[in-house]
Amino acid sequence: MFDDIQATQRRFRDAGVRQSNAMDQLVHRAVFGSTEERELARWLLWEIGQETGNRPASIHDLYLARGRGETPVFTTPAINVRVLGYDTGRAIFRAAKKLGGGAGGIERARSEMADSDQRPAEYTAVMIGAALREGFSGPVFVQGDHVQVNAKKYAADPETELSAIRTLIEEELHAGFFNIDVDTSTLVDLSKGSLDEQQRTNYELSAQLTKYIRDRQPKGVTVSVGGEIGEVGSKNSDVHELKAFMDGYNRTLKKLGNYVGLSKISVQTGTSHGGVVLPDGSIAKVQLDLEALKALSHDAQKKYGMGGAVQHGASTLPRDAFGSFKACNAIEIHLATNFQSLVFDHPKLPADLRSEYKEWVKAECKDEWKKGDSEEQFIYKMRKKAIGPFKRRMWEMSEDVRAAIGADLEKTFTFLFEQLGIAKTREHVARFVKAPHLTHDSPREAAVAAPDDADAGE
Repeated sequence: MFDDIQATQRRFRDAGVRQSNAMDQLVHRAVFGSTEERELARWLLWEIGQETGNRPASIHDLYLARGRGETPVFTTPAINVRVLGYDTGRAIFRAAKKLGGGAGGIERARSEMADSDQRPAEYTAVMIGAALREGFSGPVFVQGDHVQVNAKKYAADPETELSAIRTLIEEELHAGFFNIDVDTSTLVDLSKGSLDEQQRTNYELSAQLTKYIRDRQPKGVTVSVGGEIGEVGSKNSDVHELKAFMDGYNRTLKKLGNYVGLSKISVQTGTSHGGVVLPDGSIAKVQLDLEALKALSHDAQKKYGMGGAVQHGASTLPRDAFGSFKACNAIEIHLATNFQSLVFDHPKLPADLRSEYKEWVKAECKDEWKKGDSEEQFIYKMRKKAIGPFKRRMWEMSEDVRAAIGADLEKTFTFLFEQLGIAKTREHVARFVKAPHLTHDSPREAAVAAPDDADAGE
């Protein structure tokens, strides 16, 4: 495939080739090839995407337009693709193409890079390949989810932890992650006497990291930066905390220079990452504070000029909950665990593979088995750590198994996209999103990889 790079590039200018198993082979090399093959394949996928318009892009301007009321109301799904990456990505883009949807995002959290064995450069290449394979038209919104400061590590050595975050930002920008959620909400101190004091470290570091991003974003790109006022799974957020954070953030950012601020704000309204698993392995019902979400999104838009509020930990909610997010004017929801569960629990998954990953979890993660947890609870919580070790096995399952799983994923994504109102958003993406042509003369060496942190985010 790589004997003549220019000839390979010319070959993939043919849509028929892009939408054939030739693309499957190219993406496979981008993930499992030798070091040289991976670099070449990822470079080719980037360049082909640049030519076809499947370019990594920032959703910043679309979000601000949405906050100003210049688009119909929609809630962007930010999908964490953990397991069976290429097939899941293809299912996402099939559903989006079918519905005329363009305002959807694909994201990767700091903690998941180790668990799923997917660094940013690989992740972007796979998602571009999935879009190309399905003939999807439009930019690809790749997002760094939970670029999160680990509170324990920060308390022990602030500069080392912040250096890790800065390195991660550079790695993500290098890979085309032009949407980055800065999460220093782990440093909110509710023991302080005033809201400003509680949020001070959070808003000061969020502003500093925003400046860091702005100083390094590519020419022609305004990265969509998100902040966070309440750590997911802890105390619910309210409009007073939003005011304390945003007023402090804007003051700090102004002192740092004339920088563009946030496009959105993540809040806590009652969910938790992965849901709360019961002893039988089912998920407990969540008491979601929709009125709080609505009020927070309103103030984020009207008082601070953002797109709105972001809801985390939503994929395990009941199906009838998803229409509520658009009604509450939420700008974005983050979805992950349910898609992972669909793959792991799929009836077509080979029985020997199912048995092996469970035995691996029980052997390799036994030190994390919490007292009182049933085996079902333990495996549900820990099986995400099997994604990396079993990645190649799952990618190379038979075509009929992967097709069956992909079809069910597509049905799930189609339902969610309809409920969230992103059908027929492609025209609004075309109007507000400008993705500059960012070509590279030769394969790019990967940026220095940031330290992994399995405790950060979902």
